[in-house]
Amino acid sequence: MKVMSGLDARFLYSATPTVHMHTIKAIVVDASANGTEFTEDEMAELIGERLHRMPALRRRVVPALYGLGNPVVIDDAEFDIRNHLVFRRLDPPGDQSQLDAVIAETTGRPLDTSRPLWELTIVEGLEGDQMAFVVKLHHALADGIASVSMLENAFITELGDAVVEDYRPEAPPSRRQMLGSSISGATQAVRAAPRVAKQTVTGTRRARAARREETAEMAKPFGGPRTVFNVALTADRTYSTLSLPINEVVKAKNASKVSLNDIFLSLCGGAVRRYLSRFGDIPTRSLITSMPMATRTDRHRLGGNHVDNIFMPLHTDVVDPTERARAISASSAAARRVRNSFGTDLFELRSGMIPASLHGVAPRLWGMTSLADHFRPPLNLVTSFVRGPRKPMEVSGAVVTRLFSAGPILEGIGLNITAWSYVDSVYVSFLGCSASLPDPTLIAADMRAELDHWLTTL
Repeated sequence: MKVMSGLDARFLYSATPTVHMHTIKAIVVDASANGTEFTEDEMAELIGERLHRMPALRRRVVPALYGLGNPVVIDDAEFDIRNHLVFRRLDPPGDQSQLDAVIAETTGRPLDTSRPLWELTIVEGLEGDQMAFVVKLHHALADGIASVSMLENAFITELGDAVVEDYRPEAPPSRRQMLGSSISGATQAVRAAPRVAKQTVTGTRRARAARREETAEMAKPFGGPRTVFNVALTADRTYSTLSLPINEVVKAKNASKVSLNDIFLSLCGGAVRRYLSRFGDIPTRSLITSMPMATRTDRHRLGGNHVDNIFMPLHTDVVDPTERARAISASSAAARRVRNSFGTDLFELRSGMIPASLHGVAPRLWGMTSLADHFRPPLNLVTSFVRGPRKPMEVSGAVVTRLFSAGPILEGIGLNITAWSYVDSVYVSFLGCSASLPDPTLIAADMRAELDHWLTTL
């Protein structure tokens, strides 16, 4: 039995009927090389053989008694992999848009919290004898760094190089054990309170001093405009993808003399400008994005969340993409310096001070009342760029050709743009719902158009 961290519990309890706190990984493989077709039972066995490399997938969450403490996770004694597998076959031609539709449908369904918090949809019938594995993973289990580590660990071909953990099934803890866990957690929170209070006060003082020294534009919560993305969510999801050659992205990076992340954010800003122009509504103020910031980057961590978030302007009010990228670079560096003034672990520490079940109170009330349709949001969209595997991955002789990832959308923040790099491409996912992003293919096309325009100016 292991007690969940406060941050993991925060992600767990932040889910609502319209906010599904899971992430999506879509892995497309070319199965034509080995010419082997697997039955559903053989596929279940093949995947089951690799679960010891992804130990979080066998663990079930047990809520604390009366929500008074953090949940615990146990190796589920009743684990059955067939409860987590869904099989789909596409009609011809089996193209990317059809796969995107399956991903949208999958993302719109919440996970069953009585089982380990993941689901795998196996999609056959993709053109060129390809197939896709669409992994739905609750954010409470892993952040971006841990997801990359799990993915790479699952696909390691040399068995001796893989990190494995034994499966030790156990019965659900007794009420006495759960009560003891809650009391222990509360005791630790009380002991940590003076440290958290001191770090908060000193961090706030340092952050204010750091902010006064910064010349770059910085974002403030609720400082952005309301847009068509910032509405009360529906439970369904809309989804589209875009593949960008990494050499084109690197060309823009080298010319602009900024990071790949800055280029991605500039492309997001340009795509949003183009999309909003369709409605005749390009705000004069910059939209604000939330961007995850890893607080632990150890490569072999196979689960858990060690992440903070920073708010920053996307500089959507800047027309020129290179100028926008440089402004984003300056704002990003300033935001990180100010955020670091608090210490990298303060967000996690604060999450541990709040009874886990209370994390979901505000999201549920916000969603039930549809207040997002009437008030300015704390931010406009969520963006994330993850450095994925640089070498091609294989599974049983089948080569991974594409790799997409999508994070959740939040109440009143109905657009998530997530990019993963893989080998020689950057794969971008656009996630919304029917209220915030009715046709995600439009904003995907807008990002492609923004990069094309950018390259012609270099």
